[in-house]
Amino acid sequence: MHRTEREGTGHGGGRIPAVPGFARRRDGRGGGDGRVARSRKQEGKTLRERVPRSSHDSLVLAVGRPGAAQAVEESSRGRVPELAPIRVGRMAASPFAFLRGSAGLMAHDLVGTPVTGVSAQICGDAHAANFGLYGDARGGLVIDLNDFDETVVGPWEWDVKRLAVSLVLAGRAAGADDGVCHAAAFDAMGAYRRTMRLLARLPALDAWNAIADEELVSHTDARDLLGTLEQVSRKARSNTSARFAAKATEIYSDGMGEGRRFVDAPPVLRRVPDREAAAVARSLQEYLGTVSEDRLPLLARYEIHDVAFRVVGTGSVGTRSYVVLLLDHRGDALVLQVKEARASALLPYLAASGFQVPEVAHEGRRVVLGQKRMQVVSDILLGWTTVDGRPFQVRQFRNRKGSVDPAALTPDQLDDYGRMTGALLARAHAHSADPLLLAGYCGKSEELDEALARFAMLYADRTEADHAALLKAVRSGRLAAEHGV
Repeated sequence: MHRTEREGTGHGGGRIPAVPGFARRRDGRGGGDGRVARSRKQEGKTLRERVPRSSHDSLVLAVGRPGAAQAVEESSRGRVPELAPIRVGRMAASPFAFLRGSAGLMAHDLVGTPVTGVSAQICGDAHAANFGLYGDARGGLVIDLNDFDETVVGPWEWDVKRLAVSLVLAGRAAGADDGVCHAAAFDAMGAYRRTMRLLARLPALDAWNAIADEELVSHTDARDLLGTLEQVSRKARSNTSARFAAKATEIYSDGMGEGRRFVDAPPVLRRVPDREAAAVARSLQEYLGTVSEDRLPLLARYEIHDVAFRVVGTGSVGTRSYVVLLLDHRGDALVLQVKEARASALLPYLAASGFQVPEVAHEGRRVVLGQKRMQVVSDILLGWTTVDGRPFQVRQFRNRKGSVDPAALTPDQLDDYGRMTGALLARAHAHSADPLLLAGYCGKSEELDEALARFAMLYADRTEADHAALLKAVRSGRLAAEHGV
């Protein structure tokens, strides 16, 4: 049989149809001639006409903006009431701590700021303390964003602004002057921009996996941070389920043999009634259906021994969170965290900024999928479940986690840390947003870096005023606070 013109010769593109899920072919030659890259970059540059990069320094607070006390009260609805004083006490510790617990209030304020309309899977709470180390599948350490409670598809600008503000407040908490704080925010935004431009130049697969953790220090010129990172790494390697279980559990005998259970350590860790513990344990059956099937034989080698309630971090205090003790055939422990997944605090503000409000079938699923979209490597046991009608996420507890305290860094280290986190945020955004488009918008100049740094200084001042208002509400008795927990 002779090949006909209609059958194609393999030299043209006309016989290959568009396939959903892949990029749409713009012509018969594909993207190999560089025209697609130039087109996407030009689209990004064109966005500057509508949203000048210099405009990102603006901050116009809406009329009727909730005060600090009102914002805390509203965000506490649906949480465990008796834990509210702990949350308030933690937020009252410093303006930086207040920012950590007020993602919703900042989202309210960001509605009035310029956005390009380019969407990405955003962390939603990308402050400087939400980056850190954690273990990979083989026990190695990786560094990345590591908190995704608020993750949504939204404006990339919201993440970079929250990061910049947090660096200013962390610097002020450490006693740095405003010149140092401005420089940290400026350099973080510069690292974001330069990293996005680097990713735009690489082949798609290389860009997806670019900037390995061991390259981060050289890529961001963060040599002054090396000693701190090494110290954090040493602590993280021993921060495991087994070590937590050794400290937080005890061996007991009930006449039917020996077992292991959690020990009350109020208010942070407490045992729960049998009915509550059984509900959490039963929910792990649903969880197994959300974990990658190749992990099921591993989980099948563990038995569930106990469940306890454990208070979590600043922004999450008051949400329901459990630790589940699993033991293998040797009695070695694996601890899972079953943490309530509430609706993202950013959700009410997306539409006002021109972004689609998603329909979320399960909040735990939202958190897990958002995390997997942003991280280069994720916890191999991530999943979700439902307990008594409430959505939860499930993950390993104390999976060699370690973090830098940005409020304890020296000025030189703060600047290095800013560059590192800026690069990590760009890498995370580039998994869902086209780096060609963002690189085209961000450009080569420092115009965007300066605008975002100016915004960071302005909003840091606003946060300090909110923090002062919170302290006033505590002193007046409007809000109860339990400090030092």
